[in-house]
Amino acid sequence: MSGPAAGTAHAATTTDVVCLGESMVTFLPSQPGRLADVPSFGRGIGGAESNVACALAAAGHRAAWVGRVGADGFGDHLVETIAGYGVDTSAVRRDPDRPTGIYFRTATDRGTGAHEVAYYRAGSAASAMSPANVPYGELFAGRILHLSGITAALSADCLALLRELTAPRPGRPLVSFDVNHRPRLWRDGDAGVLLELARRCDLVFVGEDEAEEAWGIVGAEAIRAALPEPSVVVVKRGSAGATVFASGLGPAPRSPNAGGPDPAAGGAEDGSGPGSTDVGAAEAVQGAPRSAGGDTVTVVPALRVDVVAAVGAGDAFAAGFLSATLRGLSVRDRVRHGHLMAAAVLTVPGDLTEPPARDHADRLAALDDGAWGRLRLGPGWTAADRAHEEVRTP
Repeated sequence: MSGPAAGTAHAATTTDVVCLGESMVTFLPSQPGRLADVPSFGRGIGGAESNVACALAAAGHRAAWVGRVGADGFGDHLVETIAGYGVDTSAVRRDPDRPTGIYFRTATDRGTGAHEVAYYRAGSAASAMSPANVPYGELFAGRILHLSGITAALSADCLALLRELTAPRPGRPLVSFDVNHRPRLWRDGDAGVLLELARRCDLVFVGEDEAEEAWGIVGAEAIRAALPEPSVVVVKRGSAGATVFASGLGPAPRSPNAGGPDPAAGGAEDGSGPGSTDVGAAEAVQGAPRSAGGDTVTVVPALRVDVVAAVGAGDAFAAGFLSATLRGLSVRDRVRHGHLMAAAVLTVPGDLTEPPARDHADRLAALDDGAWGRLRLGPGWTAADRAHEEVRTP
C-alpha cells in the first residue's frame, strides 16, 4: 500500500455495505451549453460506488467506501466530503505518486448526443488499485460488497482486482454488481468482460440499453438468459421501469440491520448463489407476477418525474434497492425504493442529494398500483410531509 489509511468517519463494527471504486472531483457547469462555452464550474464529487455509499449512509445504513486517491487537495476534498455523509472512509488509501481523477461535464442528459464529459483520470491513483494493495479485511467485513463495471475499465490491475473480488470463496459477502457500461472507457478494451464479471455475482443491475451496446443482447429475457448464475438480476428499462428476475432467491446479507428485519429471517427459502452466502426468497409481487424458467419475474413501472438533471439516477436506484434489501422488503418494494431514490436525485442538479425520510418513502412504496401510476414527483418532493401531497392526476 502506498500510504496510510485516511478518513474521518468510522462506521460501527458491523458494516451494511462496502463499496469499492474510483471517486473523482467533478466540475458542474454554471449554465447549459457546450463545455467550450461554459464560463465557470462548481465543484462536486462523482463516482458510482461512492455515490451509492453516500446515499446508503444518508438513508441510515452503515456504509463504507474503499478507494484510492492522490495525496493532493482534490483527494482531501473527496475523502472529507464522502465522510461528511457518514460514510466510513478509513480504508481509503492515499497515493503519493498519482493524482486524484477529475472530470468536467455539461448539464445535458448523458443519453443525448449533446452531452459532453471531459475526463482527466488516466494514470489516476484509483487506476493503481490491484489485488496486491487493497484491504481485503475491510472489503469483506460488510453484509454486502458493491462493485461496478467502471472499475474494471480503469486498468489491467483493476480488472484483476474485480476478478479476485468476484471469485467464489467461503464466507464471501453478498456481491452486488452494477454493470455501469461506459463506452468511452472501453474504446481500447473488450466490454464483454463485464458479462464475465456479472455472472460471478449474486445481485446484478444492468440497463437494457447498456446490455445491447456492450454485449449485443436485446431485451430483458435475453439478458437473464445470458446471466443465469446471479440469484437476482435487475434489468433497468428506463421510462418503462424495471424487471427483476429472481431464481427463488433474494439477497440475505449475513447479519441483521438495526433499521429493519433480517432478510434471512423473513420466511424465505434458502439457497446459494455464485458465492457461499445463503440468500432468502424473492417475493412475487406487483401486478401479475409470473414464473419463467425457474425465476419469479417482477415488473415495476417507473415513476413520472420532473427531471432537473439526468445524472446519478442509476447509482441512486441501486442504493434504494440495496437499502430495501437490507431491510428485508419485498422485491416490488425494493424496486419502488430504487425508483424513489432515483427520483430524489433526478430532481436536483447534482449526483447526490438528501433522500426522502424513510417513513415518507415507505408510505409511497406502499401505494396501490393505481396510485403509484398517478404519482408524479418534482423538485422539493423529498421535503413533503405526507405522501398524498405528491399525487397529482394527469
